[in-house]
Amino acid sequence: MKIKCGTDIIEIDRIKDSIDNIGNSFVNRVYTENEIKYCESKKKQKYQHYAARFAAKEAVFKAISTLLQDKYSICWKDIEVLNDSQGKPIVNLSGVNSKNIEQIDLSISHCKSYATANVVVVLK
Repeated sequence: MKIKCGTDIIEIDRIKDSIDNIGNSFVNRVYTENEIKYCESKKKQKYQHYAARFAAKEAVFKAISTLLQDKYSICWKDIEVLNDSQGKPIVNLSGVNSKNIEQIDLSISHCKSYATANVVVVLK
């Protein structure tokens, strides 16, 4: 068993600017339909939730990067960040060989200016 970790922090205004200036092409390139639905439901705080998911995707990528052939073998939507029935963030991987991944534990947080994510991946 091996344990890998990843972390990321991002300024919420960077994500807000990308969404406001680039629009749907940015959102649809980075986020899944389920993620968009969740973030848009947060109304005034949607940018915090978009940023938190962006940070989470980066953190997951950092943790699983040793499993990838190269950094181009994964795209943003291959990492989906949702919430379970109790509100805890969870990760769904698609398009990634995850047979060696036993467990992924994700923690995300955000405040007025920043969003951050930490992930721990347990490999078989």
